[in-house]
Amino acid sequence: QRMSAGRGITHSEFNASRAEPVHLLQIWIQPLTRGIEPSYEQIRVGGDATPERLQLIASQEGAPGVVRMHQDARVFRGLMLKGDRLSHPIGEGRYGYLQIVSGSLHVDGETLYAGDGAALSGTSKVDLAAGDDAEFLFFDLA
Repeated sequence: QRMSAGRGITHSEFNASRAEPVHLLQIWIQPLTRGIEPSYEQIRVGGDATPERLQLIASQEGAPGVVRMHQDARVFRGLMLKGDRLSHPIGEGRYGYLQIVSGSLHVDGETLYAGDGAALSGTSKVDLAAGDDAEFLFFDLA
């Protein structure tokens, strides 16, 4: 989901279920400009991510099934099975950030686990190998 806020809005997240646990990952991305009209958008993220490609879930342009945000950034969802490999480009002058949601990934000789993140710069791509079945987010940033 996406929310543009800034004019005295109060925001909180909570688990509405007393029986089911919740796993919440809340990410805040600063907008390019100030004074943007507050708004809210929500999508259901489905199974379009595959071990061969990442699923775009947020971008500056937006699209059907892609949340629009006010920043020169793209957010991808990744799903990989143990042993899968994936290479994803990082454009010249851009940066990457990887956030592991579940499982584990091998990145540049390091193993990252659920909750871990890695900043990537000075490279044209990121090479990933799944140590276990993994779900993750990849941020392509200006």
